[in-house]
Amino acid sequence: MSNVVPTTDQTFEIDTSAGVTLTDFWATWCGPCRMQSPAVEKVAADEEMKDIKIIKMDVDKNPETVENLGIMSIPTLLIKKDGKIVDKIVGYHSPEQIKTILKNYIDK
Repeated sequence: MSNVVPTTDQTFEIDTSAGVTLTDFWATWCGPCRMQSPAVEKVAADEEMKDIKIIKMDVDKNPETVENLGIMSIPTLLIKKDGKIVDKIVGYHSPEQIKTILKNYIDK
């Protein structure tokens, strides 16, 4: 069972409005995205990351959000805290790299 929740143009703002969220912007045809997905799933399954909401958005099905955020490359991981963008990570990152970055935004 995955802890990763899909989002759409219609639900993105609501889905990312509270707490720390990580959104994985991806596409079915994107090779690096297919490598990134298991890393994101691993982060989502990590007990240490349980307070972070992890979301996926298919860029082909949700062009409005992608355009509004100026996302030009995928995979892109977007981190928001209480609805505000705090970080954007472009390209493949390992689960360890993602967790290290996320730890900067978790309230101690």
